[in-house]
Amino acid sequence: MLLTLVFVGVTLGLAFVFDGGLTPVMVLAALAGGYMALSVGANDTANNVGPLVGGGALGLTGGLLLAAGLEALGALVAGGDVAATVQGGIIEIERLPNDQALVLVMVSALLAGGIWLHTATYLKAPVSTTHSIVGGLLGAGIAAAGWGVAHWERLGPIILSWFLAPLLGGLIAAGFLYLIKRTIDFQPDRRQAAQRMAPVLVALMAWAFTAFLLVTGLRRVWQIPLGSALLAGAAVGLVAYFLLRPLVARQAERADPGKAGVDRLFRLPLILAAGLLSFAHGANDVANVAGPLAAICGALCGAGVTHQTVLPAWVMLVGGLGIALGVLLYGGRLVRVLGSEITELNPARAFCILMATATTVLLATQLKLPVSTTHIAVGAVFGVGFLREFLKTSYGRMIEEIRLRHAGWDAASVARYLERFEAAPIDDKAAMLRELKEQSPEVELAKRERKGLRALYHQDLVKRSAVLWIVTAWVVTVPLAGLAAAAIYRLLDWAAPLGLMG
Repeated sequence: MLLTLVFVGVTLGLAFVFDGGLTPVMVLAALAGGYMALSVGANDTANNVGPLVGGGALGLTGGLLLAAGLEALGALVAGGDVAATVQGGIIEIERLPNDQALVLVMVSALLAGGIWLHTATYLKAPVSTTHSIVGGLLGAGIAAAGWGVAHWERLGPIILSWFLAPLLGGLIAAGFLYLIKRTIDFQPDRRQAAQRMAPVLVALMAWAFTAFLLVTGLRRVWQIPLGSALLAGAAVGLVAYFLLRPLVARQAERADPGKAGVDRLFRLPLILAAGLLSFAHGANDVANVAGPLAAICGALCGAGVTHQTVLPAWVMLVGGLGIALGVLLYGGRLVRVLGSEITELNPARAFCILMATATTVLLATQLKLPVSTTHIAVGAVFGVGFLREFLKTSYGRMIEEIRLRHAGWDAASVARYLERFEAAPIDDKAAMLRELKEQSPEVELAKRERKGLRALYHQDLVKRSAVLWIVTAWVVTVPLAGLAAAAIYRLLDWAAPLGLMG
């Protein structure tokens, strides 16, 4: 709390130094912007740090420090230095009656977005920062100028993204995890398989995150087509493969041949990936603070109601430092949710989640879909967990079917067969099952028995209550932020004649 109050003081000091005065509305705007920045850092940290900490690559303190530093760096270096667009064009600001209404709408949106993000963080619900500010702008804009002020056609893609982003993230993360299991975990010699596949996986990560950084993290300072970014990423991935292959080979030779030893090979790539995600997040989501603040400064300086306004230096400082401080002060709450409370993670699973986040953003960029990285990352966690459930349940059913088809055999023979089955590669397992069914055709499980086996060997590796809770929070983000912003606007509009704008 003390650090929060210190940051509030710094925010007001920056506004005073750079803008030369502190009117009541400027004080309110600076406080709203600082509060929103803190809330952004608190809630969105989990996207990048949750898999990193949950996978065991870094401890909570190390993960938060890494994220805070790179979030601030991304906001200050690549967050945009000339102009800011009022977020998403979700309202037609020319319809607002005057500059005072514009200022009050932006202040209301910032306060409502910050309040909702703060509440969601307290309730352990990772939600979209962008959707929070969009809801705030909608609610305050409608309160100021009626329903016609909203660009309703732009809400369709946002609503679609509620469902599409987590689905894509989950499917891609599950695909990567299955690739790792099939090529490494399900092989008889995991260490040799890791020597072969780990450099390929790291090269894929280098490709994906280079393209991700170029397309997303640096887009405000350097525009590059997606095709060129993918080619650049492919070049970096190729270099990474040849550089890292001997290093990975040496690490794999020293690693424990078991699954835990192989998982450790993913730790360094995880740290690099989380760092790049944090940089890109700071560069992008600082606009949710800077956009409304820049519009406020433009209106107060007489620039009028406009979509683009020159960014004062203090705005970027408030955004970057506020996000970093929010990470450090409050980020740990949601890091634990994504890192361990939804499903158990290890380095390989965390690798899949971060890869899915970067890959899904690139795919959405190509399809021009406005996805939320929060929704993608959470969907990826769900995807990893549900795939683990499916694989464990299927394996348990196979073992039980083997036992049923060996009914009447002596226990030692069954044990030897099961030992050979468990050590076999996945393709050999399938062949063994086919051969066993051909040898024992008389053992056919009834539909009811198969259903009983599914129930017997089903394991809940994903916390169902977390799924329902988080999805509910996503759905209510825009309407709740909108209602809060409308109420705040009405209150501020009532207080304006009392000297608020003086």
